[in-house]
Amino acid sequence: MPEPDTEQKSRHELPGMSFFQHLEELRRRIIYSIVAVAVAFFAGWWKAERIFAFMQAPIITALRAHKLDEKLVYTNPTDPFNMYMKVGLIAGLFIASPFILYQVWAFIAPGLYRNERRYILPFMVSTVGLFLAGGAFGYKMVYPAALDFLIGYGAQFQPMITIGEYTSLFLTIIVGMGIVFEMPILIFFLALFGIVSAGWMWRNLRYSILVIFIIAAIITPTTDILNMCIFAAPMVALYVLSIGVAWLVHPKRRRARAAKAKAQA
Repeated sequence: MPEPDTEQKSRHELPGMSFFQHLEELRRRIIYSIVAVAVAFFAGWWKAERIFAFMQAPIITALRAHKLDEKLVYTNPTDPFNMYMKVGLIAGLFIASPFILYQVWAFIAPGLYRNERRYILPFMVSTVGLFLAGGAFGYKMVYPAALDFLIGYGAQFQPMITIGEYTSLFLTIIVGMGIVFEMPILIFFLALFGIVSAGWMWRNLRYSILVIFIIAAIITPTTDILNMCIFAAPMVALYVLSIGVAWLVHPKRRRARAAKAKAQA
């Protein structure tokens, strides 16, 4: 159990909140986030054509490499409009993500120690940075390799790739890799509230690697082992990094650092 004196003196001196006050605070943060996404959506929709040109570059390169027609198709007159709407929404989520992350931090910050509240900037930078790194890894490494394999595997057929199907596949890979790279942030919250610990993660390392490869096999769009390993390798590295994160933010370590700081004061 935490020491009451250390706990009380180390936190911001805010009045206690009831369960319904927490729900009201959560509702307010969610409303702010929805408004931010709505505003950012229009900015993304305005540049949706340019964004989609960037999105379709990998498939154009793969089709050109296999000497195939380099133009995507659509089967319904509403498909381009719906596709640009989806692109605008995803772009809006990216644009509004720093503000949304700030709302998440503002909601959980009262539960942190005083000296830990200054970590808001590293939290936001690492969260956005990891997601962008995952998306960039998927765009530069995973997605081109998957497209080259899939198109080469069906070389005896004439592909008719629709813009809707391609957009869904692109977002699945790129957003999926971005979410996968958020593993240290997920472990940060789980360890912060004492749900997992660094010791538990290290003891279950072999089982975690097995689960990671199973997940990689599920989310990879191809059936070859090489692409599965491309997915799994960064996940294993992030898991090892997450062990260090869990060690730093686990309640036992936080209380030990607070007690040490109190003793040195």
